Amino acid sequence: MYAHRPDPWHLAERWYEQRKYALTLAALPEPHYRSAFEPGCSVGVLSELLATRCRALLAWDREETALAQARGRLADSPHVTLQHRALPGDWPAGRFDLVVLSELLYYFTAEDSARILHRAVASLEPAGTLLLVHWRPEVADHAQTGDAVHRQARAHPGLTRVAEHAEPDFLLDVFVRADLPAAPRLLSVAAAEGLR
Repeated sequence: MYAHRPDPWHLAERWYEQRKYALTLAALPEPHYRSAFEPGCSVGVLSELLATRCRALLAWDREETALAQARGRLADSPHVTLQHRALPGDWPAGRFDLVVLSELLYYFTAEDSARILHRAVASLEPAGTLLLVHWRPEVADHAQTGDAVHRQARAHPGLTRVAEHAEPDFLLDVFVRADLPAAPRLLSVAAAEGLR
């Protein structure tokens, strides 16, 4: 796809994408993150926005053509590391307080997306955030729908959902690890700021 068009989905141009990214950033419960992981970063439009909220961001994509554009977009962000890697086989070492799975899981079978979710939860630090956002309409080259992958994440025993946003076009869910004590500050931005 990238061979014919540098940005096949017009991620940097469409109001739909700009609005979705704004909602994605607004849904994050923490103002800043120490270390984030974004697999499937494509041309780096969301990565550039996430970089403003993270001290370190690791972003992967399986398409070198897309990564070349991401490198150009993020050339002035030395705290961002871009790597040519592919899920579900690869997964980075280390722990993250933010993992973003955006427009990604529906490309995988239910078995592989379950494996990715398991690895994402296992790599989260205590009080870490997992954010999912996916297109809802069926697409021929997707192995699953966005609704299916979000149902899978919502049923994951290691996750507690703390925010959700649903539109006809996309779903957005924010989770924290369920094996942590359910302290109000982990489940509520207001509680974290002493408002309740």
